[in-house]
Amino acid sequence: MAKLRPFRAVRPTRDKAHLVASRPIFTYKPSILKAKMQENPFTFIHIIHPEYFEDESNKTEPNSPERFKKVKDKYEEFVNEGVFIQDELPTFYIYRQTKSNHAFLGVIAGASVEEYQNNKIKKHEATITSREEMFTNYLDIVGVNAEPVLLSHRKSIEVDEILSSITSKRAEYDFSTTDGVRHELWVASSEEVKQLQDSYDKIENIYIADGHHRSASSVRLAERKMKQNPGAKGKNYEAFLSFFIDEERLQILPFHRLCKSLNGLSKNQLLNKLESRFEIVSIQKGATPKNMHEFQMYIENEWYKLKAKSEVVSKADAVSSIDAEILTREILSPILGIHDLKTDKNIAFLSGETKIKKIEQLVNKDVYKVAFLLHPATMEQVKNVADENAVMPPKSTWVEPKLRSGLTIYKIDE
Repeated sequence: MAKLRPFRAVRPTRDKAHLVASRPIFTYKPSILKAKMQENPFTFIHIIHPEYFEDESNKTEPNSPERFKKVKDKYEEFVNEGVFIQDELPTFYIYRQTKSNHAFLGVIAGASVEEYQNNKIKKHEATITSREEMFTNYLDIVGVNAEPVLLSHRKSIEVDEILSSITSKRAEYDFSTTDGVRHELWVASSEEVKQLQDSYDKIENIYIADGHHRSASSVRLAERKMKQNPGAKGKNYEAFLSFFIDEERLQILPFHRLCKSLNGLSKNQLLNKLESRFEIVSIQKGATPKNMHEFQMYIENEWYKLKAKSEVVSKADAVSSIDAEILTREILSPILGIHDLKTDKNIAFLSGETKIKKIEQLVNKDVYKVAFLLHPATMEQVKNVADENAVMPPKSTWVEPKLRSGLTIYKIDE
């Protein structure tokens, strides 16, 4: 069963929701970020980046307790100035993001720490302990979480009917952002909360689609607080902020690979080495491959389609047949000498949203020698990996939607 926890969100007043909600800092170009910070006093970026306008001499160390304390202080400043309100009763928040005519609709709620611990919430990605510890300390000091983890589940007609009823009413928030994305949010009634809890109770497994470090850090913090407060029950830290979405509503895009060198090979030598494992066809234009186990390669102003031969596609386990793994196993590691995708500086990753022209420009300008385009992994592949308690290759999936920070803030100690 999937246990969803209602909570009393701290959230922007209706007139400021469009001003508060923000993308992560790294998605903004420096010039745009500066303008946004100067012109919009309500953006949530002021909270997560409280020292932006301070002199270097006054700035604290990144990821330090001192920096986190400033984040907390800035958040409390927003609360005191009336930018945020808090709902009186615990509830669920129905959120819909519409992007390029695709609607991502789901429920913002607390996900059960216990279900995570019991592997009812399944993982497919390894986490880095140092990052876990850093974010755990951040949550502990700041005391709130504003970035929901993305959790997926099988399609439920029952849940769909409830969501359809809720979204037929006027939304609490309804605004569009400059990137052309529409954001809508509804506050569920007590009756609707009960209906959704009963419906989700019939869903057996939940999968982390995006946010492995955030969920692991929240669970780590919960375990710390449970030791500090033995016997305490009903605390928000027994759950973590999440967005539950039907897996059929998700979009999974690939991460393409670009390499800075050919490991001493010429283009023809590379093609010769690939011939034994792939069927190679010269093509006119590049695009994300339409078929699984097919790749597209751009090198020296030319595009090639690489179709993996049958003996290349291993079915030994769930990971072996994933295209990102095939590319590493058959090309990146044995031919280009890239063995550790997490640390090797010879490789870069661009999401499937990246324009083909940009990829061509990077290779044409000799920033990279070769680019490989991948077919996206399927949700079924992701679930199979998680069900085997295995780990997806690094940078295997770019999952949409990407939620904005600051719309529903989760108070951890409440």
